[in-house]
Amino acid sequence: MQKDGKIQDTVATISLQVQTPAVMQANCIASFTAILNNYIDRISVSVFPDLLAEVQEFFKSRSARIEMSFPYFLEKEAPVSATMSLMEYSCIFSGGIGENEGFLLTVKVPVTTLCPCSKEISEAGAHNQRAEVTLGARFKKMIWAEDLIHLVEQCGSCELFALLKRPDEKFVTETAFKNPMFVEDVVRKVAIHAMEHPNITWFSVGVESFESIHKHSAYAYVDSGDIISEAQTICRH
Repeated sequence: MQKDGKIQDTVATISLQVQTPAVMQANCIASFTAILNNYIDRISVSVFPDLLAEVQEFFKSRSARIEMSFPYFLEKEAPVSATMSLMEYSCIFSGGIGENEGFLLTVKVPVTTLCPCSKEISEAGAHNQRAEVTLGARFKKMIWAEDLIHLVEQCGSCELFALLKRPDEKFVTETAFKNPMFVEDVVRKVAIHAMEHPNITWFSVGVESFESIHKHSAYAYVDSGDIISEAQTICRH
């Protein structure tokens, strides 16, 4: 289900797991499939607790977990020409009941990054590249994939689009040039927005920049635990 209430058809890889008793039932795979098929036409985060409760009860297990990964498509408007196109984002819903209860929504969002150092030392231009931001969040109230995607797209040198015309290309490249950011800058900005979100209780964010003039990639990561630990250290000092 989309945030606007519409239903989006997609393809998903779904993993169901249970902590079974010592004697494992021979028909567990068939049972997984049968239970999953009861929910297949209304899959969303809101039904996961009911689905897992049914799995847990059937297998008399102490815990049950699910992970669903799928491509998610959102229509985007180009910044100048207003050309419409579909952007694909990789999403993962995961979580469980029983031991380690709770759910996690993860989105992978492409953005543009432009190197501040390159801009500083160059007479003209600066190297820029596509980066992928992976944001995972736990939440106390329903949060949509669209919410996390929008949060991330504000945090790069510029957001990406599936289709651009010439005026749009000019806008994207010039916007990125005016807003140079390295992977550490993107991670920091995403973390700030995530901490300010009223429904996010925990998050992790990683950014990989597929460098355009280097053989290697650049990477940065932070999560809520790192930030809390750092803040406590500063307070003690």
